[in-house]
Amino acid sequence: MAKLDGKVAIVSGSGRGIGREIARKLAAEGAAVVVNDLDEEPAAQTVADIEAAGGRAVACVGSVTDGGFADRFVGTAVDRLGGLDIIVNNAGYTWDTVIQKMTDEQWDAILDVHLKAPFRILRAAQPVISAAVRQARTAGGPVPVRKVVNISSVAGLHGNAGQVNYAAAKAGVTGLTRALAKEWGRYQVTVNTVAFGLIRTRLTEATATADSTIDVQGRQIKVGVNPDLLAAAETMIPLNRAGTPSDAAGAVYLLTIPESDYVTGQTLVCDGGFMI
Repeated sequence: MAKLDGKVAIVSGSGRGIGREIARKLAAEGAAVVVNDLDEEPAAQTVADIEAAGGRAVACVGSVTDGGFADRFVGTAVDRLGGLDIIVNNAGYTWDTVIQKMTDEQWDAILDVHLKAPFRILRAAQPVISAAVRQARTAGGPVPVRKVVNISSVAGLHGNAGQVNYAAAKAGVTGLTRALAKEWGRYQVTVNTVAFGLIRTRLTEATATADSTIDVQGRQIKVGVNPDLLAAAETMIPLNRAGTPSDAAGAVYLLTIPESDYVTGQTLVCDGGFMI
C-alpha cells in the first residue's frame, strides 16, 4: 500500500508550479486530490496528469479569495471524493514594491490570498473534521490523524526588502499554524508550515528586466528576479542550486505521511540550507 491510500487531499493553487507538484506527489502516494487553480485549463491539466498516472483527482476552479470559495472547495472533497484528510494551503503570488510606494490594494490583495484564504478554508473544514471525529469515536474506532500543511516562506521568518505585504502575510501563517495546532490537537489533526526559500517557478524564472507579468483576476502583476541576484543567491545556498517544485513538494509530503503523526505546530524550512 502507498502511504496515503484512502486519504482525500485538497491543494489550493495546484494547477501550476509548486502546487501542481504537491498534488501529483500526494496522488502518486495514493491520495485522491481536489485540484484548484484560478483558471480552468491548468487545473484540468493537473487532473489529467494525475489520472493518466493511475490516480484520482477532480478540479475546483476559482479564486481562493472569493467569499464562497472555501465552502465549495471543502464541499468538493466531501461530495465527490468522500471525505477530507489533508489540507494544503498553497495558493499565492507576490506583488512587490517598497513600502512608500505600496498601495492599500497591494497590501490587501497579498494578505487576502496568503492569510485570509487559508483561514477561510480551515474554518470551512472544521465542521467536516469535527463531525468525522465524533462519528469515529461513537463507533468506538480509532480517530485517524489528519494533516494541515500551510505554505510559508523564509520571507515570513526573516523579512525581505520590497515585500512588507508578503513577509507580513507569511509571518501570519506561522501564527495561524501554531494556534490551530493547539485548537485541533483534540481532533488528532497536525498543523504545520513549510517555509520555502528560492524555488524555481514561473514567478522566479522570468527575468525582472523583461517586464514579465502574470494575470491575477485582471491585474497585471510584475514578476521575475534580477538574473545577477538570482545567480548570487544560488552561490550562497549550501546545496549550490535553487530548489525545484519537486523539491518543494517533497517537503510538504513529509508532513502528510504517518511518520509525521506526532509533529505539529512546526515550521519546516525548505531552502537548501540558505538560512543556516
